[in-house]
Amino acid sequence: MSRKKKNYIFENIEVVDAGAKGKSVAKAPDGRVIFLTNAIPGDVVDIKTGKKRKAYFEGTATKFHKYSEKRTTPKCIHFEHCGGCKWQHMKYEDQLFYKEKEVLNNLQRIGHLELPEATPILGCDNQYFYRNKMEFSFSSNRWLTYEEIKSEEEVENKNALGFHIAGMWDKILDIEKCHLQEDPSNSIRNNIKEFAIENDIAFYNPREQNGLLRTMMLRIVSTGEIMLVLQFFKEHRQKRELLLNHILTHFPEITSLQYIINEKGNDSIYDQEIHLFHGRDHIFEEMEGLRFKINAKSFYQTNSKQAYELYKVTRDLAALTGEELVYDLYTGTGTIAQFVAKKAKKVIGVESVPEAIEDAKKNAAYNEIENTEFYVGDMKDVFTADFISKHGQPDVIITDPPRDGMHKKVVAQILNILPKRIVYVSCNSATQARDLALMKDKYNVKKTQAVDMFPQTHHIENVVLLELK
Repeated sequence: MSRKKKNYIFENIEVVDAGAKGKSVAKAPDGRVIFLTNAIPGDVVDIKTGKKRKAYFEGTATKFHKYSEKRTTPKCIHFEHCGGCKWQHMKYEDQLFYKEKEVLNNLQRIGHLELPEATPILGCDNQYFYRNKMEFSFSSNRWLTYEEIKSEEEVENKNALGFHIAGMWDKILDIEKCHLQEDPSNSIRNNIKEFAIENDIAFYNPREQNGLLRTMMLRIVSTGEIMLVLQFFKEHRQKRELLLNHILTHFPEITSLQYIINEKGNDSIYDQEIHLFHGRDHIFEEMEGLRFKINAKSFYQTNSKQAYELYKVTRDLAALTGEELVYDLYTGTGTIAQFVAKKAKKVIGVESVPEAIEDAKKNAAYNEIENTEFYVGDMKDVFTADFISKHGQPDVIITDPPRDGMHKKVVAQILNILPKRIVYVSCNSATQARDLALMKDKYNVKKTQAVDMFPQTHHIENVVLLELK
């Protein structure tokens, strides 16, 4: 016989902090932490708990006795249902406060690091419409609101083009207006949806694995160039060409129009052939006189303007004089490597994704940068004593690993060669702190700088400068 889960009700509880993953924090009468998703610091609420753990609860605010002064009105009509911008109801200056606080807490609590006075967090000028890349999913069985279900009225149109509901792989929230990507993003998406419905171009059903339209990816970069990639489940030439020609007629400013026929179970495009329908198969982004070629599978920082600020911080902390050999670990498409190259003697970039390294080489050639070299392979296998013996002892290492941080073998190799300076760029200050703790006997933390790339979310980038003791 299963044990029935017991829910607790706590009344008049003040929310006191914001924690990891964007959740807010309150304290139960017995001192245990309660994590909430629908309140912010300063709210006074009644809480109904869900999951109960040994050291904490997870709960939902069911009644608000007092609203926080940190609150603001969300701009987006989808805020309560869409999980993309969970901090829209918090004033931006307070978002920055809690992001910076989390970074410093992680460095001190996890890394046990002695920190200099932190450089104030670098906020983003564009608090909305800052993303250069968005991905939307089609569905013939959209997510229904509680009010729609409760009304018991027949919902005739269940087609959706929008975002996945958190925790529901087969449910899509239909989006009318998204505040993350500048126009003509919303116009293109809504026009495609309307035309597809009018012309009986079926939306995909992931459970039943039928329909035609699966996903659309839209890139709009600072140069004004636009890339649109539509993913179809099956080939239906007549309907595919009908839709693609309609898009070109209504949005002639599109630089690159491409499509994919993907019959497999998931939407990932990285193992798929991409077909060019119109224009070129790439667009160009620009940064400080450099041009970067971006194709459908390329990785590029999704906030172009703030990426420029992040890279300037990175270059400034590297303090290059033109005489240094720089290793750029986890180089991606080599953007940072090329950005710092004019102030370095030579830059060696290493990355595990072959396509990214091909992009890096092509971009360097296009930008006439001759003092960079790029190598592909798993970092822990490539970054070896033999590699260093062949390419030289680095004076400076720049590392920008994925969320999991650096492999322990990579950290060990850095400690073997002991470069003068390390600039560690991270999208996860917890794993950054873990890695820095392994190096603190040999290095001092000289500067830490948080950079907000994603306003209205809890995500934050952090850059730390290490100098050899």
